[in-house]
Amino acid sequence: MQPYTIEFYRASADYLLARLPRKPEIALVLGSSLGPLADEIEDRIVIDYADIPNFLRSTVESHAGKMIFGRLAGKYVACMSGRFHYYEGYEFEQLAAPIRVFKLMGVRAAILTNAAGAVNTAYRVGDIMVVKDHIKLAGMSPMRGPNLDELGPRFFDTSEMYAPALRTLALECAERVGQKYRTHEGVYFYFAGPQFETPAEIRAARILGGDAVGMSTVTEALTAAHCGMDILALSLMTNMAAGVLPQRLSGEEVSAAGAEAAQRFKALVREIVGAMA
Repeated sequence: MQPYTIEFYRASADYLLARLPRKPEIALVLGSSLGPLADEIEDRIVIDYADIPNFLRSTVESHAGKMIFGRLAGKYVACMSGRFHYYEGYEFEQLAAPIRVFKLMGVRAAILTNAAGAVNTAYRVGDIMVVKDHIKLAGMSPMRGPNLDELGPRFFDTSEMYAPALRTLALECAERVGQKYRTHEGVYFYFAGPQFETPAEIRAARILGGDAVGMSTVTEALTAAHCGMDILALSLMTNMAAGVLPQRLSGEEVSAAGAEAAQRFKALVREIVGAMA
């Protein structure tokens, strides 16, 4: 196994900081079909993932694979246009990299976005869910292996992993923006993918308390909890989960719903970033 030392991550952070006029305050991680949000960033500095030492490569077609730095709503931000997933072939330990690099760069909070399937039958395509908790029955953890004491403790609390203050702020911002579709607070249920879940798995997720289902976000949230970084996660409902409606699921459906929601999703994230202390 690759020795993931503090120096390993610092090489990535130092490379990025050397190319920036200042340290970023807030990090944004953009999920499937949500990349257009990066177009809102001003005074942009764009760096390919492939150029960053010890960093990962995005292989999902709808993910640009670029780090974008600049100003958004008065804050200096770091934006990942495209994230990494277990289903791409990465181990959970590898998926700790982005948040650890952001932490070493001085980022104090991160907003994670994802496209998700609606498990809760009261949700509709186009709704946004503010994640209040998650369920991950897969046994892997991004913190597996030797602990990096410089970043956090071996055993750490996750009871307020999704920062309550940021969740409240997000709901308030959604009211101000006046979203056409509804905004909820709910539980994100993680599956490894890349296949969509079976109808039986969705029924099980609903019984266990899941409101939406997806294939990302939890590794970043767990890494943030380990290193003491505040996290807000937003899920865009791009489809009803398997078995909810009498129809098959497709990646094209997810992309189309993401494209339709792009403008109002950008407006919400911009409002949240501007309101963050």
